Amino acid sequence: MKIAVLGAGSIGVYVGGVLLASGADVTLIGRATMQARIARDGLTLTDLHERHVVLRADQIHFTQDAAALAQADLVLVTVKSADTAQAAKLIAAHGKASALVLSLQNGVGNADTLRLALPGRTVLAGMVPFNVVQLGDSQFHRGTEGDIAVEQSPALNPWHAVFAAAQLPLVEHENFAAVQWGKLLLNLNNPINALSGLPLKTQLSQRAYRRCFALLIKEALGVLAAAGIEPAKVVRLGPRLLPLVLSLPDALFSRVARAMLRIDPQARSSMWEDLRAGRRTEVDYLSGAVVQLAESLGIDAPFNRRIVALMRLAESGKQSSMSGSELSKALKDSFSVAA
Repeated sequence: MKIAVLGAGSIGVYVGGVLLASGADVTLIGRATMQARIARDGLTLTDLHERHVVLRADQIHFTQDAAALAQADLVLVTVKSADTAQAAKLIAAHGKASALVLSLQNGVGNADTLRLALPGRTVLAGMVPFNVVQLGDSQFHRGTEGDIAVEQSPALNPWHAVFAAAQLPLVEHENFAAVQWGKLLLNLNNPINALSGLPLKTQLSQRAYRRCFALLIKEALGVLAAAGIEPAKVVRLGPRLLPLVLSLPDALFSRVARAMLRIDPQARSSMWEDLRAGRRTEVDYLSGAVVQLAESLGIDAPFNRRIVALMRLAESGKQSSMSGSELSKALKDSFSVAA
């Protein structure tokens, strides 16, 4: 039972690494820069519960060659959403027809993209709820809680024990589209966190940033309602309550939503990490997905559209870190223009 992780970035390296450390046969497939770092330093995998796993370089099979997919019985797709179509081509060219393909990506359409390019193969959608941040060259740190959610399928039966042994239990869901939209609502904070330049816990502790987050969620909920989509509850607070709770004063929020602040102080969003590394972010597949759905219904989503534009500026180096009040003004100005 061999596993290949296609797209060994923060999530791919962490998930693949803890699976490897628990005894699974894992191959990481990624870029030369990551391969060089791991060859030099090995891997240190940590989490908010003081887990500490060290893997030597000679214990890790890392390659840039997608031909390694030929041996895999399970392919975990952890590439950025923009690279999903290319990942599908690599799987089609090299992967076994019998291999299970599991997308562990942000957004709502990646599994469909994979299925379209891989007819006749078993492709399932999945969702990683936790955050992983790179600390130094070899440490990958899980800063938040949550179990991996997956689309319900008997094809997962042989893999439950493997993931459970790595303390990464797979939780199956019958209506996975609802789960994806529920997670996407939470991911609307990713661009806010990236634009703040702050750790997640610090950013979420400030009401001005939370109000921006609430604006994006409330607008997205309106779009989903118009589309007849009911997002699932993926955290303790249901989607409808989130905007209200996020808008509470800091002292009250810290009491009512204590679980939301149960975040490692070092945790940051992957979008912040992409900005820092000079990479294009996934904002088009998060807030951009809300905008796209709204346009398909003939309505507008000005707050989410504006956050996409701000991220584009940040990617080009034309937008520096913003305070909560600055970001709030930028979002509300966009609504005034749209109105």
